Amino acid sequence: MVDEEKNCFDFETYHEGENKVLKIYLEKCTFPPSIEYSELCMGKVIETLLQNSGITTLILSQQREYEYDYSQVKLLMELMMLYRKLNKDERYVHAQMVVDPEHEQYIRATYTQFQGIISKKFKEDPLAAYIELKRLEKRESIKLDNILEERHKSSQSLFLQMLREVIALVEGLMLIKMLMPHTKEYIVGQREIYANVFHPITRPDFMYTKLLLEFPDGDLAESYSFNAGVDQCQVNIFNFDDDVKILYHLTPPEFKFEEELYELLDDAKRIMSEHKPAKEEFVDPQRMREVFFNIGKDLLVDLAQHKDLRVEEEKIDQLAQALLRYTVGFGLIELLLADPKVQDVNVNSPNGGLPIFIVHQDYGDCYTNVYPTRLEVESWATKLRLISGRPLDEANPILDTELKVSGFSSRVAALTAPLNPSGLAFSFRRHRDYPWTFPLYLQPKVKMMNPLCAGLLSFLIDNNATILIAGTRSSGKSSLLGSFLVEIMRKSRIITIEDTFELPQESLRDLGYNLESLKVASALSAPGSEVDASIGIRSTLRLGDSAIFVGEVRSKEAVALFEAMRVGAAANVVAGTIHADSPYGVYDRVVNDIGVPKTSFKAIDIIVIVNPVISGLRKFKRILRVTEIRKEWDEDPLKEGAFVDLMVYNSKTDQLEVTDELRNGNSDILKRMAGRVKEFAGDWDAVWENIQLRADCKQAIVDLFASLEESNVLEAGFIVKANDRFHLIADKIKEKTGRVESASILFEYKEWLKKEGRIRKK
Repeated sequence: MVDEEKNCFDFETYHEGENKVLKIYLEKCTFPPSIEYSELCMGKVIETLLQNSGITTLILSQQREYEYDYSQVKLLMELMMLYRKLNKDERYVHAQMVVDPEHEQYIRATYTQFQGIISKKFKEDPLAAYIELKRLEKRESIKLDNILEERHKSSQSLFLQMLREVIALVEGLMLIKMLMPHTKEYIVGQREIYANVFHPITRPDFMYTKLLLEFPDGDLAESYSFNAGVDQCQVNIFNFDDDVKILYHLTPPEFKFEEELYELLDDAKRIMSEHKPAKEEFVDPQRMREVFFNIGKDLLVDLAQHKDLRVEEEKIDQLAQALLRYTVGFGLIELLLADPKVQDVNVNSPNGGLPIFIVHQDYGDCYTNVYPTRLEVESWATKLRLISGRPLDEANPILDTELKVSGFSSRVAALTAPLNPSGLAFSFRRHRDYPWTFPLYLQPKVKMMNPLCAGLLSFLIDNNATILIAGTRSSGKSSLLGSFLVEIMRKSRIITIEDTFELPQESLRDLGYNLESLKVASALSAPGSEVDASIGIRSTLRLGDSAIFVGEVRSKEAVALFEAMRVGAAANVVAGTIHADSPYGVYDRVVNDIGVPKTSFKAIDIIVIVNPVISGLRKFKRILRVTEIRKEWDEDPLKEGAFVDLMVYNSKTDQLEVTDELRNGNSDILKRMAGRVKEFAGDWDAVWENIQLRADCKQAIVDLFASLEESNVLEAGFIVKANDRFHLIADKIKEKTGRVESASILFEYKEWLKKEGRIRKK
C-alpha cells in the first residue's frame, strides 16, 4: 500500500532483478496516471527522468500500478535526452544566430513561440510539437522569400537553418518514427495516437502480479471462459503473422470490478496483511483457506457498511475470493491453473521482467500477459516451504511438492540459487480433477491411442502384467499411468507410491476404489525425516495382496520396484513410469545407470513408449510403441531379440499399427497370460477376439459421446461404471454358455450403453 504521506509525483528508484525501476506516486494528483492520455503526466515524467539515469522500468501508481517496460522507457529516455539538449545548448536557448540586432526584434515573437515549443510542448506532446515546428518552418520560409534587405535575410536564413536542424533531430526520434504511420487521421492535440506506442502493464495496488490488459495486434484464434470457484475468467488466444509465439491472454474477474470495489479490496488486503499465517496453519492449507475466506468475507462486509456501500452477496464472494488469492494464496497462478485446458505453468528467472509461460492442451507452448514481480515470487517460495515442510535455500536449492486448491491440484518444482543463480523459478504441473481414461485418449482431437491399443492394454492390465511407461518429460507418462488405474476392477486393492502426489488418489477413492497412497522422500531432496523410496516400495510387499503403482522410477528405488515386480507378477499389476525414449533406453537406464541386475530387468512384461510427435508448429502426445520383454536372453536384450514390438506408431497414418508378431500370435507374454485363463489356454484366436472385444467396447463409449456430446461419458465416473458392466456381462454370459462369447458380450454391452444414453438425454 502506498504511504499516505506521499505527495503528488513523489518518486523512488530501486532495483528489481536486472531492472532499475522508477516508481512515481500519483495518489494525490488530479491528472490520470497515463503517459499516453495526459500531457501533464508525460511532461512530469520527462522532468523526473532528467533527475535519474539508467532507468529501465517506469511505474505510475494511482489505485492501480501502470508499468512501462524497457522498450517504452527507452523511447522516453531518448525523448528526455533530446529535450535536455534543446534546452541547454546555447544555439537553441539564445538567438545568437541573428546578425543584425534590428532583426532580433523582427523575429522576437517567432522565437518566443519556438522556445515555448521546445521548453514545454516538446516534453508534453512531442508529436504536436513536431507538427508545430514544421508549420513554423514553412511560415518562416515564406517570410524569408519576402525579405528584401540582405542583413535581415541573412539573419532569417540562420534562424531557419537552426529550426530545420531541430526538426531533423525530432524526426530522428524513434517515438516520432513509430507514430508517423498512424497520423493519417491525426488532429493536433489528440493523444489517442500515443496508445499505439505506449501500453502499460496494469495491476491494482492489492495485486503484486503485473498484467498486460491491452489486446495485441494479432489474430484471435479462440476465445473462451472458465469458472474458478465463484469467479469467471476470460481467455483470448492470439497468434501472429510474423511470430511463431502464441499469446494466452487472461482477463481475471477482479479487473472487471468498479473503482469503489478496488478501494474496498485494497483496504481489506492492507488489514489482512497484518496477520501473517503461522507455520502451523499451513499444515492443513485447505482448512486455512476456508478460515481466511470467511474472515475476509466478514471484513469486506464491515468495510462496505463503514463506507456506506451496498454490495451484492455475489460480489462480496468474488471480492473475498480475490482477497484470498492475493493474501495466503498464489495470486494469478491459481487462475491459470484453474483453467482445465492449461497443463503446465512455468515461472522463469530473473523475476520481474518475464511473462509466465504455459502449456495449453490445444495450442501447446504459449506466453501469457501475466508478469510476476520479485516480491510475489518470493512470497510463493515462502508459502511452498510452509505447505510442504521442505526447505528451499542455498543448501537445498530444489523443492518438489504439491499444491492443492479447490478446483485443481498440481505438482510444483521450485529452483533457487546456487542451482539457479538468477533467482527463483517454478514449474506447476496441473493435474486433472479426475484421471484420464482410455476413451478420453481415443477422442479424434486427442488420439493418443487407438481402440485396438486400448483393448490390448486393457487385456494386459486385467491379466496382471508388469508394465513400465517410458517417455520424455511432459510426454504424458503419469496421466497414462492414472488411466491404467481406472482399468483395474474396484474389488482389487491398489497401493500407490509417489514422492509428490500426482496420481488422482482422492478422485479414485470417491469413485469407490480400495486405494492406499504412500508418500516417500524425493530423489532430489536432502536426507531427512521422509521415508526412502526403496523402503516405501519394499513395505508394500508386507501390506498383502495389492496392485502396486509407482509414480516415477528415478534412482535406487528401482531395485525395490523390480523386486516387487518379480514377487507380484503372478498375482497383480505392478506398474510405474520412467524417463527413457525407447525399450533399450529403459534397459540402459535401469541396468547400466541405476544398477538393477539383468535378471531382475526380466521382471518387466511390457514397456509402453509415449512421446510427443511434431506436426508443423504443434506437438501431439502419442503412444509410439507397445513392446513386450521376452525372458530368453542372457547378456544383451537388443542383440538377443528380447524386445518384441506388439504395436508401433506410423507417422504417415498417425496411427498405432499392429505388428506381424502380435497379429500372428507370436507373443510370449500374451501366451503366458492365456495359459492362466481356462477359456484362453492354447487358443490364440480367443485371446485376439477378447482384445478386439475390449477395443470395440471402448470405441462404443466414444460413439456414445459423439451422439450425446456429453463429455461426462468419457470421464472416470462413467468409465468405471462401464468397466464394471463389461465384467458383469462377460461373467454372466460365461456362466450361462460356458464360453466367452464376444459377440453376445458386445451386443449386451451396447444395449446397456443405449439405455444409459436414453437416460442422459431425458
